[in-house]
Amino acid sequence: MTIRAVLFDFSGTLFRLEADESWASDLVTADGRPFDEAESAEILDRMTTPVHQAVRFDAHHQQAWEQRDLDPARHREVYREVLRQTGVVGEPAQRLYSRMVDPLLWTPYPDTGKVLEALSGNGIQVAVVSNIPFDIRPAFRAHEWDRYIDLYALSFELGAIKPDRPIFEWTLERLGVAAQDALMVGDSRENDGAATEVGCAYEWVDPAPTVDRRTGLLDALARHNLL
Repeated sequence: MTIRAVLFDFSGTLFRLEADESWASDLVTADGRPFDEAESAEILDRMTTPVHQAVRFDAHHQQAWEQRDLDPARHREVYREVLRQTGVVGEPAQRLYSRMVDPLLWTPYPDTGKVLEALSGNGIQVAVVSNIPFDIRPAFRAHEWDRYIDLYALSFELGAIKPDRPIFEWTLERLGVAAQDALMVGDSRENDGAATEVGCAYEWVDPAPTVDRRTGLLDALARHNLL
């Protein structure tokens, strides 16, 4: 196999949404009581680890949850409901949600820039294939890494999400690369790993905090002799 293109997931793969103490420092309950340390940790976990369903929804919000990465309005609605059930309402909820969807507040993994630059320098195309309801391009521009990205396949723009085939097929067609010549790298075996169903190779990376995963991307690509 000769890899001609690498497809990367975004959240938990190239970047991670991480919160410092300031995220919860100004949060209060509906009656004005500050959240204690354990409550604040729970709020931030529910916001910064968005791949699992943390609360029970009614039928309407369950549908919104399942379609959240296709529609920014659905995403906002369902995460406001998550916050409401966690005790955060009103302006504090809006402020916290706004932080979640600000790409400039996401933290890159330590080896992200090195990997993107190396692949581009070796003539290997790079695509970012993400289930996401907002534009993540500013995160790459902020680090001057956008020059290394050949294609963005974002679910809310395409109307398709992983693990469904169309998002992978669209990406490969636009890159002009056969599936057997592409590698998908991501933290979800269910969503990202589904690229194998169209014929791509797949490498899993651990969505650990950025301080704990220093070389995950480098190690994944080294196993395919790409670095």
